[in-house]
Amino acid sequence: MEISHKKSLILLIVASIVVFFLVYLIGHTIFQYKSYNFMMKQTSVNKIASDDIVLVVIDNKSLAKLGRWPWKRTMFLEIFDFLEHHTEAKVFGFDAVIIAPDADFPEVDKEFSNRIGEYEKLVAGVGFMYDEFKQQDDEIEYNALLPLKHDIKFIDNRSIKNKPSNFVEEKRTYKSFTPFLKDYFYNVKNLGAVNTYQDSDGYIRKVDQVLAYDDALYPSLPLLMYSKATGINEFTLTDKFLTAKNGDYVLKMPIVNINGTACSYVLFYNSKDGVYSHKHISAVDIIESLRNIKKGEPPVINPEIFKDKIVFVGSNANSQALQDVKRTPISDTFAGLDIQATNFNNIYKNEFFMEVSPAYDFAVVLTVFLLVLLLICTLPIPVALMCTSLVMFLYFIFTFIMYDHKIGVGLILPEVFMLIAIGFGYSYRYLVEGRKKEKIQSVMGKYISKDVMQNVVSNIDGVRLGGKRACVTVLFADIRGFTSISEQLSAEEVTKILNEYFSAIAPIIEAHNGILNKFMGDAVLAVFGEPIKNENHATDAVKCADAMLKKVKQLQTKWLDEGKPKIEIGVGISTGEAFVGNIGSEERLEYTVIGDTVNTASRIENYNKVYKTKFLISEETFLRVQKYVDVIKIREVSIRGKAKKINIYEVLRILER
Repeated sequence: MEISHKKSLILLIVASIVVFFLVYLIGHTIFQYKSYNFMMKQTSVNKIASDDIVLVVIDNKSLAKLGRWPWKRTMFLEIFDFLEHHTEAKVFGFDAVIIAPDADFPEVDKEFSNRIGEYEKLVAGVGFMYDEFKQQDDEIEYNALLPLKHDIKFIDNRSIKNKPSNFVEEKRTYKSFTPFLKDYFYNVKNLGAVNTYQDSDGYIRKVDQVLAYDDALYPSLPLLMYSKATGINEFTLTDKFLTAKNGDYVLKMPIVNINGTACSYVLFYNSKDGVYSHKHISAVDIIESLRNIKKGEPPVINPEIFKDKIVFVGSNANSQALQDVKRTPISDTFAGLDIQATNFNNIYKNEFFMEVSPAYDFAVVLTVFLLVLLLICTLPIPVALMCTSLVMFLYFIFTFIMYDHKIGVGLILPEVFMLIAIGFGYSYRYLVEGRKKEKIQSVMGKYISKDVMQNVVSNIDGVRLGGKRACVTVLFADIRGFTSISEQLSAEEVTKILNEYFSAIAPIIEAHNGILNKFMGDAVLAVFGEPIKNENHATDAVKCADAMLKKVKQLQTKWLDEGKPKIEIGVGISTGEAFVGNIGSEERLEYTVIGDTVNTASRIENYNKVYKTKFLISEETFLRVQKYVDVIKIREVSIRGKAKKINIYEVLRILER
């Protein structure tokens, strides 16, 4: 049994380690993403987007008033004209990439491309791609022009630059960018990347801030707009931060380096409709405002609302070509344009979200796992459960506070590991306490009957003072002349003889369905019929007594050979009603039998001395076993405490049936 328990504990420990790492590896991505989304959504409610940022959106209202898409591209120029010449906006970004020529209106297309260079405040979008350029000429020509489309200087102090280290990273390294209309590409003054980073579950949690391409670094659209708005044109990259400073403007952005590109986590703001966090205006209102101004009429939108504002221009309408919604932690239908605005909001207000390192995350999971395991294994079960529940609740509060302070820590995975720890903790307790229980039962079985012990264990919640009246057979056995024997031998020798005698008869009592109720000096009290239910308890008791006498006869030969005194025993058996149960106090119980039947068995045993017999039974016992025994009726005798005399019988032998 000891070996079995050790094996079980070893298996439990090995299983704990295996399950821990399997669940951590599998669950890290799944649970981390889900907990990230949940906590970001909850804490974004308290974060309000800046009023300094305005969106101009080509939406359903714009299409309804100005006609179906595609529009003539000069309509973009109307938006840019209004923002550039009729407002005091600091800078405006165009979240679109102009690639295909307008086959229906080539002259309009040419006008758009030629005039795009007029707008000093405009920063247009460029998309970097993982595929190679389709035409080598484009690659040479475009790569030569691209560095001229921003005036930011990056000081790269990172220890790890833009060299991919494996095949997976190689596939996710930028190798080209969007092939613009050539005239548009030549004339546009400022280009910033509109790339976002999509995690494996399809959600956008990070954006590319400084992109590595063709051995050079390029800014994102919001970062370039920030540079224009603040006058900062020099940024320093380290392994952990992107920093810059110009007067009151101080930037310290936490970054994550992925294949040489510096990414940052997006801190999302409250979105009431699940689409926008920032104030947004329909593009048609801007275009009509410009047209009204040209006609000398009041504009639909007061240009004053754009004073010192940062403006993002883009589309999001119920049209296949214009719908631009992304899956983000706060909404599955969040406007792509607002992701760019949110990124700028983070940079402009210098408020960023960051995730703790994987090492920290692992340490947290391991700590809470071991803590809960320790609580479950060492404390009483109710206390352990209370403490574990408290730990789980406090960890949830801790996670909420951390997210509210813009730091992402794992929520679900640590909670899952706490539940796993509870399972393993109780498995450990089951094994250890099961072993302790077996040891206790084994030891206590030496003090009380094993059958009584099993009865107590099986009915542990029902153990209390009291009992019941039942018909039982009581066997009382006593050593003849024990006092004189004790005087002849030392205490150690007497104890040795008694231990050998008791060790020999105890198994005989158990074998005959009896309960060895107690040792009383040199006497033995055994009960048949309770708590082991048995209708033939009188027969079992008589057969037990016969076996005991035979065993003592064998011991006599052995003791005589060893020079020890000859020991004789006398047995008295009585059948009748008795109280069977627990007596004592609430703190100390004893399972025993009390009543006239017990007294009668003791008194009958004493008559063995009077009539020079060894085995006497009461009349009630005789009536139950007469088919199985050969007896001699002794006579009617008086029993102290009983008004009537009773017949007693000597059992000569057990009949074979």
